[in-house]
Amino acid sequence: MSLLDIDQLYTFVVIAETGSFTEAATVVNRTQSAVSMQMKRLEETVGRPIFVRDGRKSRLTDDGARLLVYGRRVLALNAEAIAAFSDEALSGTVRIGLPDDYAPRFLPSLLAAFERSHSHLEIEVACIQTAYIIKGIRDGSIDLGLITNGDCGGFGAIVRREPLYWVGADPHTVYLADPLPLAIGPSDCSWRHDALAALDRIGRRHRVAYTSPSAAAITGAVVAGLAVGVLPESALTTEMRILGAREGLPPLPPTDIALVRAAHAHEPLHDALADHIVTSLGNLSAVAAE
Repeated sequence: MSLLDIDQLYTFVVIAETGSFTEAATVVNRTQSAVSMQMKRLEETVGRPIFVRDGRKSRLTDDGARLLVYGRRVLALNAEAIAAFSDEALSGTVRIGLPDDYAPRFLPSLLAAFERSHSHLEIEVACIQTAYIIKGIRDGSIDLGLITNGDCGGFGAIVRREPLYWVGADPHTVYLADPLPLAIGPSDCSWRHDALAALDRIGRRHRVAYTSPSAAAITGAVVAGLAVGVLPESALTTEMRILGAREGLPPLPPTDIALVRAAHAHEPLHDALADHIVTSLGNLSAVAAE
């Protein structure tokens, strides 16, 4: 029976989560050639290619994506086993806030993996707007927050960059309407600002039909065919389809997700969750092989 090497799995997961062989080499404290050799040996063990060239980068193959799921589970179980025999297990409560734009995709896998290796920690989650997260961070009622960086004037450390999309839903063709009806965030939303500016640049007539700080409300209007929405990759659902140049819509700039901390949130329990968030939210679509 072939045995997976846990060091190789760790390097593999770090490559996927940092998006770069070079950055992964720094994280695992190995040379890039050593990292490449580890991945070659891992491919030999599983008997399948796990990376494929895509221009100047490499990306995960379908088998690589499958292996990533198992790799994370193996590493989480390893961390859980080590924690079970540790006399210094972290305990206490961490309060984290994030908008509902990100909660459906990020929370389940992020918190489940963290809980397996830090079972003595209690995590309180608040799904609220970025403005309220920042207020909570400043008054100390929230320890950590995930926010849309553009909504806060650059407050926080960027941990993920995502594409921003125009979205509609089949079979509706509301994108043909003139003026174009929009379902977007409130006036202080950076996505709203970017969307309206992009439409103004190309002279596309538009009107704000629905306004809400909630991704769920925007999704409802889009899926019902009432308006075109503006959402990041992490907020897309299977009921939506991405709209673009063929529908007469201009490209949108990417959006940055930032991690913010309260002034008091620098205890080991806060560090553990913050480190886990930074690692878990790495973009996985493409892996740089430079």
